Amino acid sequence: MKFANLSDESLLAYYESIRRQVAADTSAGGRYRLVGSRVKEYADALKDEMTRRQLSFTPIQWPPLENAG
Repeated sequence: MKFANLSDESLLAYYESIRRQVAADTSAGGRYRLVGSRVKEYADALKDEMTRRQLSFTPIQWPPLENAG
């Protein structure tokens, strides 16, 4: 995934959106309902780019996969 053309603010906004989806999943029982492995891969790519740019952010706390079916 290429994020070079995105602003720092856009990267942070996309990452925060995923964080809210993960929080909703966690409150719904911890299983991936709104997000899945593809979204996690996207979030990891965003995280890598934000780290490369030295942006300040809090990593997403993903629920354990053992409950995913």
